[in-house]
Amino acid sequence: MKKFLQIALLASSMLVLAGCGRLGDSDLANNATTTNNKTKKYQTTSTNSGYTVLLKNGKYVTSSTSGLTSSDLDNTVDSEALERGLVNLDKNVFSTNKYVFQEGQKLSSSTISSWLMRESKSYPDGLNPKNNGKTGETTRNPVILNQILEQDFLTGSGSNYKLSGISLGLALNSIDYYQKTTGGPQYSSNISRSKQESYGKETADKIVARLRKKKGMKNIPIMISLFSKTSQDSLVGGTFFAYGVAEGNSSKITNWKSVSEKSQVLPTVNNESPVNSDDASAFNSFKSAIEDYFPNLSGVVATVRYQNDKLTQENIQITTQFYGYVQIPSFTRLVQSEAKKYLAKDVPIEIKISSVNDVQAIVYKNSGDDSYSSHIYGGE
Repeated sequence: MKKFLQIALLASSMLVLAGCGRLGDSDLANNATTTNNKTKKYQTTSTNSGYTVLLKNGKYVTSSTSGLTSSDLDNTVDSEALERGLVNLDKNVFSTNKYVFQEGQKLSSSTISSWLMRESKSYPDGLNPKNNGKTGETTRNPVILNQILEQDFLTGSGSNYKLSGISLGLALNSIDYYQKTTGGPQYSSNISRSKQESYGKETADKIVARLRKKKGMKNIPIMISLFSKTSQDSLVGGTFFAYGVAEGNSSKITNWKSVSEKSQVLPTVNNESPVNSDDASAFNSFKSAIEDYFPNLSGVVATVRYQNDKLTQENIQITTQFYGYVQIPSFTRLVQSEAKKYLAKDVPIEIKISSVNDVQAIVYKNSGDDSYSSHIYGGE
């Protein structure tokens, strides 16, 4: 981890794009504001997240800290779940009607990098526990804080926007992977939910106190959410379990709220009970229908996410063994038809049809859509 972050500290900027507010998924609003050449030009764009996103000079502003983690063993599905989930939690505090969204701009990559280090003489600002010199799986101090995701919320209009709130997602390891010797075998330390929670809340207060010292952050609400990461080989991303808000002028969070999030892979394995039997049954019916049509499919797997026991997202991966020019469009139309027949009506659903090497087609709908859309890569 130390080597990984030292490299990150030398970087002048991080050229990583985050998923929220991609312009490819949005429609530009006709509210561009222009002034003289010495004044910044602003536009906003609507997105499927519900938030309006602020553009500067017609460009989407990315964060220099996106994707920066305390380890290079990050799980892609965790990163996606962290960003998507944080945007949904933000709506509890920052109304989509009042605030404009922007990727994090206040915390630099060097600041985040130093915060993700273990606390030491070299890194006095490090937020991860000090190294106690032990290497036993249950005796060592594990690295708990893996990532800090910043999202900013602004208010204003025309050429005048100001920071009016900030949201941070703290991604906390449930498993810390490590080596006792360089190049040696990999070991792991399990981190309990209670340890994640106590560490997360204590760290949140440290971060709030630091942010209050920064320009423009003394009087704004600061929201911090706690996210539990999964194992590095998990097919489904982690989940949020708590969030709290430090109101303006407050240097700590006094009221934490629990978050009920669950995620699961379908079909279930090892006699695991489904989170919702009706959703599992609907997926199995969809799976059977398309397998009857094309019995040479390699696999059909879904990842489902729940908040307060309500289905909020379903992503399905279909792996095929065919490449025919006619087969793919025909199968895609079948998938659209069977998805509309069997799958949930009021949640966003994404279905990827892939060969071993690449994506062949995608079928999708947003939560409020009655019908599915599709795109065939290199096809009709």
